[in-house]
Amino acid sequence: MSSEVETRKQAFAPVVAPDTRVLILGSLPGEASLAAGRYYAHPRNRFWHLAGAVIGWADLPELAYEARLAALLSAGVGLWDTIASAHRRGSLDAAIREAEAAPLRDLLATLPALRAVAFNGAKSAQIGRRALGDTDFALIDLPSSSPANAAIPLAAKQARWLELAEFLS
Repeated sequence: MSSEVETRKQAFAPVVAPDTRVLILGSLPGEASLAAGRYYAHPRNRFWHLAGAVIGWADLPELAYEARLAALLSAGVGLWDTIASAHRRGSLDAAIREAEAAPLRDLLATLPALRAVAFNGAKSAQIGRRALGDTDFALIDLPSSSPANAAIPLAAKQARWLELAEFLS
């Protein structure tokens, strides 16, 4: 057993606006994201590439972080996580322990234009679907953008992620 003290990891604040139509939920920021204080900071995570395809901004990954967030918000896309805090060594969702769910219903109640909630990966979907239960919003399970999800080719991931675009028009 390791003598390393494991601290509880906290999610970031939601990135939303009143006109958010699609909310993309991850599980909990990984080590690279926590260290950088930014969503999807791992250089091999394909989130920004996939989200850019959804909103029609192919160069989204090359923009400065704040500009990426602004582009998502201007397109009607928000970000958050299904887990408010948890214990986890490393970045894998399988290592998450003692997860405290984020108050998703409270956030959704503040988003009058919301049409769909998308889950970035299986852990996010598992927790998010349990928290939201029956809802009037479309609930969409997406293949994870994580580099750990290498079994699904990028083109196949992108095809699934592009389904979100219908909720933005």
